[in-house]
Amino acid sequence: MLEHLQPVPGDPLLSLMVAYKNDTRANKIDLGVGVYKDNQGNTPVLECVKKAESWLLENETTKTYIGSAGAPALGLELQRLILGADNPLLSSGRLTSVQSTGGTGALRIAGDFIHRSLPNATLWASDPTWANHYNVFESAGITVKSYPYYDAANQSLKFDEMMATLATVPAGDVVLLHACCHNPTGIDLAPAQWQQVGELLKERQIMPLIDLAYLGFATDEDRDVEGVRILAQLCDEMLIASSCSKNFGLYNERIGGLTLLAKTERDAQAGYSQICYAIRGNYSMPPNHGAAIVTCILQSDDLKALWLQELGEMRGRINTMRNAFVQTLNEQGLNNRFDFIADQRGMFSFSGLNPHQVQRLQKEDAIYIVGSGRINVAGMTPDNLPRLCSAIARVVKG
Repeated sequence: MLEHLQPVPGDPLLSLMVAYKNDTRANKIDLGVGVYKDNQGNTPVLECVKKAESWLLENETTKTYIGSAGAPALGLELQRLILGADNPLLSSGRLTSVQSTGGTGALRIAGDFIHRSLPNATLWASDPTWANHYNVFESAGITVKSYPYYDAANQSLKFDEMMATLATVPAGDVVLLHACCHNPTGIDLAPAQWQQVGELLKERQIMPLIDLAYLGFATDEDRDVEGVRILAQLCDEMLIASSCSKNFGLYNERIGGLTLLAKTERDAQAGYSQICYAIRGNYSMPPNHGAAIVTCILQSDDLKALWLQELGEMRGRINTMRNAFVQTLNEQGLNNRFDFIADQRGMFSFSGLNPHQVQRLQKEDAIYIVGSGRINVAGMTPDNLPRLCSAIARVVKG
């Protein structure tokens, strides 16, 4: 029955992970996979997470199912974190949230919800965007188109072109926006630009879908969601897919959330039921452990303060390495060619390295970078930075 099947090409990023793992060279450098790493190249468990797990170990009383929507307390805490604890929307009845299996799971549930509830809607994603966005939404049966975003020649945002394209998007379609730390470019919208986007989406009756994967990794936990809060003030309807993988270091717990903002309380409850229906048909119910950790941290003043401190330390390390990367490349004689990287935000940088240069770095130097030239800045350490920059200078110079 299966003899007609053909192998599907492997995901480039997952293939890169395998190649890195199988590389036996002792000095290999992983700048491909999007996980945070410390100065020793490790992905640590945060102290606030350890404290929360210790509390849960002593106080947890059951391992029973938690329902398709997941932990209700988590949804409320994520709403407070994203929109602000004093936001009147929290008590309006227009917001509902569900737990998801990571940020990707939130996106997929959003895709299923859109396909079922807005069957004629096309989803518009930035060019470029996270490569898996296409897989997630097309697998949910949604047509995906793109709007201009990144000017590779000038390493800048194509905002005018972006707005011109969004002005042609039909009413009832969905526009996917990165809340902060745009993946892969590291270039974000300014608050005034978010305002213009929000006004256009409201005017044209287009629903925004926000991918919030890196809260706290650009500036801080409030300014990183300033754009989301602007849209929430302007737009009657919105979906927010949030992840706790990076900012809580809970990658393998697969914990995130999907929040729906609706025009009325009735619409919110109807949408909630549709989202839960989609979850039931996918994985039925989410696991509890990661949700319990995040809820425990956000409900405790002490643990939340510790989390924000650790989050600031992670963000600070990334920014330090980003600036050191630019400075060291200049010291290698590249004449400010990569200065634009210092202005990007988050874990990633669109380096401008071409596929041939990326292949040379992998083959000759055991340096692993995504073929598009996207670099995970968090993979840089004080120890590997000199060799990394020397190798990049060599391949760039020819």
